[in-house]
Amino acid sequence: MDVLPGAEPFAHDGSRTGVLVCHGFTGTPQSMLPIAQRCADEGYTVRLPRLPGHGTNWKDLNRTRWTDWWSAIDAAYAELERRCDRVIAIGLSMGGTLATLAAQTHPYGIQGLVLINPAYTMRDIRLKALPALQHVVPSIASIANDIKKPGSTELAYDRTPLKALQSQRQMWAQVTRDLPQVTQPLLLMHSPDDHVVPPECSALLLARVSSTDKTEILLTDSYHVATLDNDAPLIEDETVQFIQRVAERPV
Repeated sequence: MDVLPGAEPFAHDGSRTGVLVCHGFTGTPQSMLPIAQRCADEGYTVRLPRLPGHGTNWKDLNRTRWTDWWSAIDAAYAELERRCDRVIAIGLSMGGTLATLAAQTHPYGIQGLVLINPAYTMRDIRLKALPALQHVVPSIASIANDIKKPGSTELAYDRTPLKALQSQRQMWAQVTRDLPQVTQPLLLMHSPDDHVVPPECSALLLARVSSTDKTEILLTDSYHVATLDNDAPLIEDETVQFIQRVAERPV
């Protein structure tokens, strides 16, 4: 299995504040590398895994399920938990779903949550037929590269594998059901002009979590892959400020 150049995972050992970074569906660590590198530059311990089935060939992704992706995130969390006093989880799109699941699964270990255009549902009418369609059609057109900034490109698959997408829907259902279990400080940054994830996702998150410390920031100059878009500097600055604030709280 050959990993695409640029799709490699990222790790950095720094302070006793850990940062768990999660990339999105059909994407790679490349979409989250700038924010992971910024956190490393700030001195934090960082883990950004490559999710199983990603960064190789879309057919590989169709052979994995959401539990495989979660296992990679949970293993990265376990590394951070051993080294650090506190861990903040960051996720883009489906990476936001996985970061949310990490907060639900480890309510005392994950002490802050940064979500960028997190995914909990999609509007696509074809999803209603997905349980049957996945057995007939292996893939549909790509959802990648929804970026406003000229010249910025996401390293991601050119097809969307349907068996993997159906599995992601099952994860959405579980994570959405358990949103009230999220109590950690939350920083939500989302794009009003997002062609992949509908605005209902952010509204659902804010309405259902139990967090009392919630900050919402609109990314008005970016599309879905905002970490590679015009608002990337804003995202990085706000994330670092959030981590600094969470790190000052008693463990």
